[in-house]
Amino acid sequence: MIHVRDLTVSYTDQKVLRDVSFDVHLGECLVVTGPSGCGKSTLARVLTGLIPQAIPAEISGRVEVAGLDVTHCPTAESAQYVGVVFQNPRAHLFHLRVADEVAFGPYNLGLPSEEVEARVDWALKAVGLSDLPNQNPASLSGGQMQRLAIASALAMRPQVLVLDEPTASLDVPGTTSVINALARLRAEYGLTIVLIEHRLAEVRRLADRVIVLDEGRVVAAGSFETVLGDFDLLRRYGLRRPTEDALMSWPDLLTPNGKPPADVQPLLEFQNLSAGYNGHAAIHDVNLRFYPGEFAALVGDNGSGKSTLALAAAGLIRPLSGRLLFNHGARPRPGQDIALLFQNPADQLFTDSVDEEIAFGPRNYRCFDPALHEQTLASADLVNLRERRPFSLSIGQQQRTALASCLALRPRLVILDEPTLGQDWRHLQQMMDFLVWLNRQGTAIILITHDYKLVYRFAHRVVLMDAGRISLDGHNNLAAQKIMPTAALEQVNYVIP
Repeated sequence: MIHVRDLTVSYTDQKVLRDVSFDVHLGECLVVTGPSGCGKSTLARVLTGLIPQAIPAEISGRVEVAGLDVTHCPTAESAQYVGVVFQNPRAHLFHLRVADEVAFGPYNLGLPSEEVEARVDWALKAVGLSDLPNQNPASLSGGQMQRLAIASALAMRPQVLVLDEPTASLDVPGTTSVINALARLRAEYGLTIVLIEHRLAEVRRLADRVIVLDEGRVVAAGSFETVLGDFDLLRRYGLRRPTEDALMSWPDLLTPNGKPPADVQPLLEFQNLSAGYNGHAAIHDVNLRFYPGEFAALVGDNGSGKSTLALAAAGLIRPLSGRLLFNHGARPRPGQDIALLFQNPADQLFTDSVDEEIAFGPRNYRCFDPALHEQTLASADLVNLRERRPFSLSIGQQQRTALASCLALRPRLVILDEPTLGQDWRHLQQMMDFLVWLNRQGTAIILITHDYKLVYRFAHRVVLMDAGRISLDGHNNLAAQKIMPTAALEQVNYVIP
């Protein structure tokens, strides 16, 4: 179904893929993994014909997908056979209703209305969005947008489906729905799947084979168990070891704490705060305190209000009611007191080089320190990319650039909204180690994520949101030690330096 031989791709004078060869048979699922920036997303664009049809690049070798030479086939023709879901779901969405978004592709195939409606209903149900057909896609959470993009691809019933990190922003129910839907498509229609992923445990039961890319080359290939059971290979390329444990929901993984620190004034306090968009509240009557030097995780399913709470905390949306107090009511200085890393790094990048991007805030505030600047670049593994244009980077590299620009001013509170996008485990570990170092210097961290391993390893406190409200404030359930490695007992309560 997919035949790739000696594929080499270059942007200007930079080679991104080098002599890549592999086959994927009908109905197989191939997982493509590797460090950030190794060429995975470029490979996805080639398989769907976007390179070189829509994205200029020098390309050599042979690429055949579903019987088509996608390097020469018009995109309008290849799109009928090859579906794609990108890392950034916003790149897919342009309608005003969820149902219309999913129906767009099937209608363009000339299918009758009854068939289109049946496909829309099936695809929305498959990804857990069947209760939102009339919702405006722009009002969805990042994870819900991801599921909508996947539903739009599924509704086309392609022969080949290429998904670039489809589970990166998904909660446990959403991940389970998507994996189940893909499994059904394989069983019922013989769908061939290419999955580009860093979160390998989630796709374990789908995968037939794996290839590992590094610096544009295939460095390992074989069965899932053989390749990803090689611990030396995992360490060498910074890959996460896939566990065999079933996904669990947040309430099963957390334990209430209810013991805030005594005699410590909060750094940030929500008092009966409600906030949302266009006059409609997405979070309701939130009462919550975060303390100086705290490392907290904010978790919950897609659409529970996590990003809205982060935007309110950073002062980017106004409360509909209630109050938000920073440091006894002081007005926070943008970037210096509270910094927010958005889900989509493209929303924060605007200069001509990585170096300029990270230096912009300190220079703007006239506090640029060359030594701190170099430390920030090194902490995000961006030294060798400092002259690159941010939008020429991979999504994972863009995410690290945006985070480094947030940390450059050494703010008192850093809020990270899904920082795992596009990150291999080595870069994620390096980034988190730097955050831990800042935390020990007194910087408060609020981590918004679906990644339980990350929460379990780093967060001292966990706040669970459900339907726009705080449903639990506690810590990791130590009874789950057999599932995840964890810190010592004394590290999972409130910690104040």
